[in-house]
Amino acid sequence: MSVSTTSPSQTLISDAQARSGASPPLPRGPILDWSSFQLVDAPGISSVEDLPHTAFTTSGRAAIYQALLQLQLPSGSTVLAPSYHCPTMIAPAILANLNVSYFGIRADGLPNLDAIDAATARQSKAMIVAHYFGLARSLAEVRRWCDERGIALIEDCAHCYFGEAGERPVGAWGDYSTASLSKFLPVPEGGLLASSHRSISNLRLSPQSLKAQLKGWADVFELATKYQRFSGFNKVLAFLFRLKNSRLRSAAITDAPPEPEPANMMRDCDMGRISHAPLSASMTLKAVLPRGRVILRRQRNFACYAKHLEGVRGARPLFPLGTASFSQMAPYVFPLWVDDADRLYHALRAMELPVFRWDRIWPGTPALNDDQGPLWSRHVLQLLCHQDLSEADVQRTAEAIRSLLSSEPALATPAPT
Repeated sequence: MSVSTTSPSQTLISDAQARSGASPPLPRGPILDWSSFQLVDAPGISSVEDLPHTAFTTSGRAAIYQALLQLQLPSGSTVLAPSYHCPTMIAPAILANLNVSYFGIRADGLPNLDAIDAATARQSKAMIVAHYFGLARSLAEVRRWCDERGIALIEDCAHCYFGEAGERPVGAWGDYSTASLSKFLPVPEGGLLASSHRSISNLRLSPQSLKAQLKGWADVFELATKYQRFSGFNKVLAFLFRLKNSRLRSAAITDAPPEPEPANMMRDCDMGRISHAPLSASMTLKAVLPRGRVILRRQRNFACYAKHLEGVRGARPLFPLGTASFSQMAPYVFPLWVDDADRLYHALRAMELPVFRWDRIWPGTPALNDDQGPLWSRHVLQLLCHQDLSEADVQRTAEAIRSLLSSEPALATPAPT
């Protein structure tokens, strides 16, 4: 007689995979379709792109790298960075031959400035501070702290292309600010380096090849076709892309086996294109696409998550919803604290729902006193709010979360206060 060794978590994931088979995966980023060109008014919301000095790059991480180069820091200088981060926030500093020293974050996501020791502050030349989740906050306290110590402030707006950060528009607090186009617009790539008061010297970016330019446009339309976003042309486009991909697969048969996926985190961050100019597809779509729909639909999706997840057992919004004016923001994600996060996250990923978390931190990131970063890395799930998710898509994700949370008793992990 055989004995089953399947754990409850494995069973839950298998059930989730079976349920997801009935519904197609949801897009994890903006997609070009006819509605992308819709004119919608969203008055009074600023953009990092509106700052007086701007230069475009291939990605947000490339923009951070270029910001560090603009500061002309001596090799080996110390850069302060948050313990809660995406690795692509850290890789640019290391690539620029700088040392990274980490600071903890408070429950509101702002730096725990009181915990940065005086010796570290004295040797630091720059500080990277992020607006997490697209929910911008005033950086007045951080700005004063940096000014008093002669530290340059890099305002990371990768999650926050639009919005107000307290007394200033997003991006206007930093000596330099960086942002990501591809998180907010249906473009194949794109980053932004900006400043409200510092000029930006020539980045000396090299143009990309004709092949890369054509591939950029093809990628935009192939993704749109995958999700059937061009009514009237989907069948024709799908046929063309099937033909293209079959030719590529046939050609690949004679190629050497691909190298194993590198374990090195720097290589995983894909820093090889930081010296390239962004693709023409990105710059063209950035120039022609209206922004009002992007802002208002993200606000709507955020509110939809809040409605469907209100009072759910075992989870809560990371921030109390009354603490900020979400009407002045264009959220990137809805941050959800989940007690039993590991079980829930793996099941949601198996269902191919638009959820992720920052659970990969840079090796050597220290454990700091009174730091929320390690807790967020494990317990905060980021539910995507982008404009090409419908209300039904958001409801589907929220209902899956509610179902999973009710399927087993939640582990008692106290949330921070």
